[in-house]
Amino acid sequence: MIPNRGAKVFLGYALWAVRHAMAVGFVLISTEPTRERQVYETLLKIEEVVELYPLFGDYDLIAKVEARDYNMIGEVVVAKIRSIEGVRTTKTLTKMAL
Repeated sequence: MIPNRGAKVFLGYALWAVRHAMAVGFVLISTEPTRERQVYETLLKIEEVVELYPLFGDYDLIAKVEARDYNMIGEVVVAKIRSIEGVRTTKTLTKMAL
């Protein structure tokens, strides 16, 4: 029997979690009329977009974006999402710890 095995397993998981922590952002996207499907299909090709849903209301799509840090989330939004033809506006929300 290995003494303190549970503590070692937890410590190992904690170290893994710190090394693999990802920044998470939710991007609300408005598109030009009739361009929703085209924008949706283009967003699916972006590696950092891990979830994508069409919406009713003020925004047309919501994308969950994961990256190594929050600066990279900003780069993805500016360089990859806003540059898509048919994207009118974006609003990015980021997670926080309570």
